[in-house]
Amino acid sequence: MRLLFYILMLANATFFAYGWFGPGAQAGGDAQIISQQLNPEKIRLLRPEQVGTLTRDPAAAKPEAVKPEAVKPEAAKPEAVKSVSACLEWGAFGNSDLARVEQALAPLALGAKLSQRRQEDIAGFWVYIGPLASRQFAVQKAGELKRLGVDDYFIVTDDPKWRNSVSLGVFTTEDAAKSRLAALRAKGVRSATIGARETQQGRTYFQVRDANPGLVAKLNEFKQGYAGTELRECAADEKKG
Repeated sequence: MRLLFYILMLANATFFAYGWFGPGAQAGGDAQIISQQLNPEKIRLLRPEQVGTLTRDPAAAKPEAVKPEAVKPEAAKPEAVKSVSACLEWGAFGNSDLARVEQALAPLALGAKLSQRRQEDIAGFWVYIGPLASRQFAVQKAGELKRLGVDDYFIVTDDPKWRNSVSLGVFTTEDAAKSRLAALRAKGVRSATIGARETQQGRTYFQVRDANPGLVAKLNEFKQGYAGTELRECAADEKKG
């Protein structure tokens, strides 16, 4: 009796498995799935790479815009050191100072670089201040003129009668002298006057060409020992010479 019970259970299990997993059941299941599709004829199998694109973030799928690389400013190249080609003029000196200045410049061995420019102030009229009590006072007066914006002046040293006067210009006509005096008055110069200048007055400037920085420093050092003198660039026409 017990044996028959087990045989029936095994037969039922076999029948059930055949009906569920057999060929007919598989075909019926596929047919049922296909029948549930809206458009079964449009089904296409995807390749692996196509499947991969479906799983990626759409934003990540866009190629990242290539940012233009910032252009680095080119490092400034140091300028080539330009050779100094200056023309400097030191003066003015009266005749009594020339020998002393030449002696001071001799150790520099300037040779062809050194020349002199002579300026002759012929008889006529002149605008001047003085004579003052000493050269020191004349130098102080010249400093006051410079602060007022007056650069064209000359301390007289050679003429005993006018020594330590400050010459502000020598002119061939009185009208030219008056024009100069009026211009000085406009700048605040009150002590200048006009006088007849019947004797010849000259002044000398020393010119140095191709002056390098060391030479310029040396000339400035010399200038400290000659109050009332000035170291400046040569006039444009003199630089060409």
